[in-house]
Amino acid sequence: MIARLVPGVVATAWRHDDTEPVSLFPEETAVVARAVTKRRREFATVRLCARRALRDLGLPPTPLTPGPRGEPRWPRGVAGSMTHCAGYRAAALARTVDVVSIGIDAEPAEALPEGVFEGVTLPEERRHLATLADRTPELPWGRLLFSAKESVFKTWYPLTGRGLEFEEATLEFTRDSATDPHTGTFRAGLSVPGPVVDGTRRDHFTGRWLVREGLVLTAIVLTRDGPR
Repeated sequence: MIARLVPGVVATAWRHDDTEPVSLFPEETAVVARAVTKRRREFATVRLCARRALRDLGLPPTPLTPGPRGEPRWPRGVAGSMTHCAGYRAAALARTVDVVSIGIDAEPAEALPEGVFEGVTLPEERRHLATLADRTPELPWGRLLFSAKESVFKTWYPLTGRGLEFEEATLEFTRDSATDPHTGTFRAGLSVPGPVVDGTRRDHFTGRWLVREGLVLTAIVLTRDGPR
């Protein structure tokens, strides 16, 4: 499903579970040596996805260890993002000649835990989501906003090396059409100075979203000619 949200220059791979055997590099094994079994399996499967995407880009497998904020450290010349949640693991990668940064996120298509919604939304976002919920009440708009902000952070951090608080990006969603209200686009306006890419400051990111098969998926692909 993630392939539906990104342009053709982005290679993607996904799995619904952790049943496929995965051989980790020693450096990767060391990262999760003390983790619980569930964490080790998710870690391995999402790296399997990433290596499949690397292969599709014509690149060899390589250790993918996390950086200071848990972000994957990609080979030189590659931009990418990984995500995992219950029932889904995915990776999306592209060459940096085409893409500056990528952020993807998957979440279960259900309401956020109690108390989380107020902590991740701004007043104007809550009003916006209330309007959307009146029109399409079956969609988990709070979870969709949370996922989109995760994708914003994953796009932002490799370009800045700095954190981004939930209140520093304001989200607005659009549905593709009345006949398919489960897909659409979103815009994330930044209230802090955005990254400078090829001499141009980016003050917002745009992305796509999809709700299918019990999952919420969001993706941002920041290209050199502007956000997509």
